Amino acid sequence: MELSRIAETLSPSQVVGNTAVEISDLAYDTRAVSPGALFFCVRGARFDGHELADRAIDAGAAGLVVEHPVASRVPQLVVEDSRRAMAAAAVEFFEHPSDELEVAAVTGTNGKTTTAFLLYSILDAAGRKPGLLGTIESRVGGEIRPAIRTTPEAIDLQRTFREMLDIGDRSAAMEATSHGSELGRLDGIRFSSLAFTNLTQDHLDLHGTMEAYFEAKRRLFLDGRPPAAINVGDPWGRKLAEDRPDAMTYGFADDAELRPEALDGIDLKLKGGFNLENALAAMASARLLGIDDEAIARGLETVDGVPGRFEAVDEGQPFTVLVDYAHTPDSLENVLATAREITSGRLICVFGCGGDRDREKRPIMGRIAAELADVAIVTSDNPRSEDPGAIIDEIVAGIDRDAEIVQDRRSAIAHAIETAEPGDVVVIAGKGHEQGQQFRDRTVPFDDREVAREALRRLGAATT
Repeated sequence: MELSRIAETLSPSQVVGNTAVEISDLAYDTRAVSPGALFFCVRGARFDGHELADRAIDAGAAGLVVEHPVASRVPQLVVEDSRRAMAAAAVEFFEHPSDELEVAAVTGTNGKTTTAFLLYSILDAAGRKPGLLGTIESRVGGEIRPAIRTTPEAIDLQRTFREMLDIGDRSAAMEATSHGSELGRLDGIRFSSLAFTNLTQDHLDLHGTMEAYFEAKRRLFLDGRPPAAINVGDPWGRKLAEDRPDAMTYGFADDAELRPEALDGIDLKLKGGFNLENALAAMASARLLGIDDEAIARGLETVDGVPGRFEAVDEGQPFTVLVDYAHTPDSLENVLATAREITSGRLICVFGCGGDRDREKRPIMGRIAAELADVAIVTSDNPRSEDPGAIIDEIVAGIDRDAEIVQDRRSAIAHAIETAEPGDVVVIAGKGHEQGQQFRDRTVPFDDREVAREALRRLGAATT
């Protein structure tokens, strides 16, 4: 594609050099630049892409998209926002893939991953040949790939959509995040359906306020006004529905169009009231896509679990161990309330909070764990650049009784399992499916499920 065509799409404020040059690819990372690529100089948290322009050119970049002219021997398109321009250019370069691909998206604080898995299963049951884009993994043409981020950068996202089409997928279930909205990654997508699950405190390190967080979600429903499914049992969903009176509503609210009774007769394997809402979100989205209820039922019944979401770890022990991604106050409360329903003994919770993220939720999560669990063990999550001990102190500030503190996460999980008794339920919350633990200078392999399994096996060996 010629650079002049991309220039027409972006309407740059200034063009430096001759745009009659062929562009063979798009890139925002110098490590991904190939000969003939158009390189987007994006400002990031650690690097400013404008300072990497020479490196991109040396790697073969045939043009640049910049927010201000830089010294360069290749043509440049000067735009107001390189990141937003990246999305518009990617849609054009990859030939508007979501015009052909049926994109069924889910947004909200909690429930996105499970709902996307349910939607994928329904799409598959309906013969829609789906792909998947989400927190845990991606699926392209049936191939499972690790997820780098929940909502990929615009270039990666549009490239994947095009790849899905080329390989034979005809639909895609995806998670649409507030980061993806705020950073322009979702710009230009034509959603065939868009579901809103809920909004609870999270990501305030990025958005600042709940109102700004909500606005990042809200704009997805107003730009192009895609067919929408909204949980009106959630107060923010109720507010969103005022902007979209044409939306299909669902949830536990008395006036919701789809209520839990709609699931009667469906053998739903997933446990908990929050998963009833997730199933309703998937059902509402599927109906918006014109999928019949028989296929919806088959799809919902096929899913017997989602990795790292209320996932049981069973090594024959006389108590239950559950691993869940719950890392927000609302999700932790939901998981502990559901775990309590199946507990005949004590409810033990191992949890922490991530570093470099919303600090306000730390004491709130401490309070919730202390109130809902019989034993709350506070540990490290992904401390990132922060001091793990300082994070724990902020969590414990919300606990009005003595809390057990075991900073090392592996030791905390082992301690919970070693002290569990028959009939107890151990909930290991916060990391779910994640495969590593992030520290200031390194990421070490760490999977809560495997760490729990190892502790259970040691316990079993010790008792034989």
